[in-house]
Amino acid sequence: MKIVFLDTELMGPDVDLSLFETLGDVMFYEFTTPAQVADRIENAEIIITNKVKLDTFNLSVAKSLKMVALTCTGTDGVALDYAKEHGIAVANVAGYSTASVVEQTFALLFGLMRHTTWHDAYVKNNYAQSSMITTFGQPYSELAGKTWGIIGLGSIGKKVATVAEAFDCKVVYHSTSGHNTNGPYPHLALEDLCETCDIISIHAPLNNRTKNLINKDNLNLMKLNAYVLNLGRGGIINEADLAVALDDGDIAGAGLDVFEHEPIKVDNPLLQLKHPERLLTSPHIAWASQEARERLAQEVFVNIEAFKAGTKRNRVV
Repeated sequence: MKIVFLDTELMGPDVDLSLFETLGDVMFYEFTTPAQVADRIENAEIIITNKVKLDTFNLSVAKSLKMVALTCTGTDGVALDYAKEHGIAVANVAGYSTASVVEQTFALLFGLMRHTTWHDAYVKNNYAQSSMITTFGQPYSELAGKTWGIIGLGSIGKKVATVAEAFDCKVVYHSTSGHNTNGPYPHLALEDLCETCDIISIHAPLNNRTKNLINKDNLNLMKLNAYVLNLGRGGIINEADLAVALDDGDIAGAGLDVFEHEPIKVDNPLLQLKHPERLLTSPHIAWASQEARERLAQEVFVNIEAFKAGTKRNRVV
C-alpha cells in the first residue's frame, strides 16, 4: 500500500519509524504546509498525520485513500463526515500519554508551589554569601490536606486524582459535558469548584462547552492561594483574563502546557506579565515523554495492521 506520513517531526527525532516500512511503500515528510498537502496525498492509500488539516477538499484530492491513521487522540483536523460518506476509515490513538501528562501536571504544580526556580537561583547566586543554612525568602505550603479540583475526569483526570489522593488531597471534580456526574468523587458545579479548591487542573477537550470555560468571572471566585493548571487544550482558559488575574494576585499561580495558539504568539499577554514568577509553562510537551511517543508509534502501526486485516481498531469512522 502507498502510505504517506505527513509530519514526522511531531514524533521526535529519537523514535524509530522504520516499522511503518513493513506495511507498504512509505513516504516520510518531516513537515507539510497547507499548500503541500494535496500534492503529497494525491496517490496515498493511507495517510499518517497528527496536525495536518485534512479537510473536505484535501480528502477529495486523494482518490485512492482508504484510511487516515492519526498519531494523536483529537480528530478535529479531519473532515469526518466526508470520510464516513466516502468509506475512508479514520483511527486515532488514546491512552498512550496518560503517565506522561500526569507527571507533567505535578511537575508544574510543584514548580509553582515550591518556587523551584527561585530557590535554584538563590543557591547559584546568593547561598554562598548567606549566614544561614536555609532561606525563608519564598515560603511554601504542603500539598497534603489541600482540595484538588479536576475539570475533565477522563483517563488522565482519574489518574491525577489517584496521585493527588496519594499526597493526601481531597479530590472533587466537574464534568464539562454534564453527563459524567456519578464519578467516584464529589461532583461540583464549576462555580463551587472554583470557590472551594486549592488546586484546579484541567484535563478536558476543547469544544463549544469548554471554550473560555475559565475566565475572569470564575477566576475572581478562586482563592488567593489557588493554583490553576491546564494540561487539556489551549482556549479553555481565557489567556487575557488569566494574565490580569496573575498580575492582580487574584490567584497564586498558573501552570500551562497548552495555549490558544501554538506556538504561542509574541503578543500573548502571558508573555508580558508584571509578575512572571506566578506563571510556569511548558511548550505542549506533557504528552511527549520518549516512552509515550514510542507507545504512540506502536499503536498507530497496530491500527494500520488491523485495518489491512479487515479489523476495526480505535476507529472513529
